[in-house]
Amino acid sequence: MIAAIRTTVPVPDAVAGRVAAQLPPRVQAAVADAAEAARLYAACRGPQYTEARQLLEARLRVANKILAAHNPGLAVRWADIPTLTTKEER
Repeated sequence: MIAAIRTTVPVPDAVAGRVAAQLPPRVQAAVADAAEAARLYAACRGPQYTEARQLLEARLRVANKILAAHNPGLAVRWADIPTLTTKEER
């Protein structure tokens, strides 16, 4: 599934899967890695997870470079990460 489709109309998983199947393998891997890093980043809260958040941010940056080179609309933004509402949590 593509991580960052920004539309007001809901896209069924089957449609997103067919769209994702048309992406090059490197971009597919970057989409999956960005989605996983964003999910894990949202779970890492508190001062004890500072190092884990830094590693996940680095993973997200690498994935975003690949995604933005293919299509800038695929890049994961901070607003796309669930439960992340303020900069203090970063």
